[in-house]
Amino acid sequence: MDAAGAQTVSLINAILKQSIQERTSDIHIEKYDERVALRFRIDGILYERSPPPKHLFSAMISRIKILSKLDIAERRLPQDGQFSIKVQNRVIDLRVSICPCVFGEKVVMRILDKGAIDLDINKVGLDPRQRDDIIDAANKPHGLFFMTGPTGSGKTTTLGAILNSIKSPDINIMTIEDPVELKIEGINQVQVRANIGLTFASALRSFLRQDPDVILVGEVRDQETAQTCLRAALTGHLVISTLHTNDALSCVARLIDMGIEPFMLANSLQLAAAQRLVRLLCPLCKKPAKVPPELAEQVVRESLIENPPDPSTVTFYEARGCDKCSRTGYSGRKAIYEVYKLNAEMKEIIYRYGADVGKLKKAGEAAGMWTMRASGFRKVLNGLTTIDEVMSVTVSD
Repeated sequence: MDAAGAQTVSLINAILKQSIQERTSDIHIEKYDERVALRFRIDGILYERSPPPKHLFSAMISRIKILSKLDIAERRLPQDGQFSIKVQNRVIDLRVSICPCVFGEKVVMRILDKGAIDLDINKVGLDPRQRDDIIDAANKPHGLFFMTGPTGSGKTTTLGAILNSIKSPDINIMTIEDPVELKIEGINQVQVRANIGLTFASALRSFLRQDPDVILVGEVRDQETAQTCLRAALTGHLVISTLHTNDALSCVARLIDMGIEPFMLANSLQLAAAQRLVRLLCPLCKKPAKVPPELAEQVVRESLIENPPDPSTVTFYEARGCDKCSRTGYSGRKAIYEVYKLNAEMKEIIYRYGADVGKLKKAGEAAGMWTMRASGFRKVLNGLTTIDEVMSVTVSD
């Protein structure tokens, strides 16, 4: 190996090591007209890091392609690959995406550190009532269970924790995912391969002949998948899946829009949940914040807790920044949830009115359920995050 090659290998290794130390989820390497950029996504926010030398950019791309078993001669088309590295006696998977841009290829590496993910249902961020409702729905013998939220909101981790909590030798759990990010012992997981005809819908049809008890469908994207999920739920299987909607109960409107009959949905839907991720304040450097009295009152009021404290007695916090949290003021993320366990009144609303999300939400709140913003404000009152952080990822009703 020549000097430039050795330098490239050392540089890639250094970038990977630094990114793992900084709890990075994605590494971005990109080229512009006059410079090269290196960015790390930490706790959902992109931060620039010292860029690699411009003259080594092409060699770095080639090195990443070789590691990912991709075609180093192909520079005109997007390519996807993956590789694994060993760091401190644990194996870390990296999913690689290469996209041709006007100034050169852009690389994004998603770091999948299984050792850093705790699939414990008690540690993902659920309030006790929400956790109990989810576990109760996950232990039902049949029905539909939907988790909603945008890409990157932590749905995969939550679903992994749910499956981890219910798995046992006497339950046959099968999943179809795109891609399989968390490999869980004791669960049969299938990877979507659309190029050979292995889609969510075709795998789901196959699963019904595999004597399943619980089926997880990575995402309902089309009418055929939705109809097959419903058929499975109505024939004695528990079906867990995800949808991209802004809140939990909007999944009802989306499914009806996909052609699901309201009376069949009312019979099968057990639970609808939604989630977002909020950054947690660094416990070593967070500091008390001055909050206007009217804002403090709003936070306490909208948290919907049973015995609310006097707003003037609550200590709110803000980010400061220290060496431990790389001067960001935040360390890690937790999910905030809204969980709606469908009761008889809510099922009746779906049966009679179809996709009336407003009526469903009122019925849920009357039964003691609460919104995502309320869930976030509860974490604010516990000193875990900031008001701005919760408001940035939730919408007011």
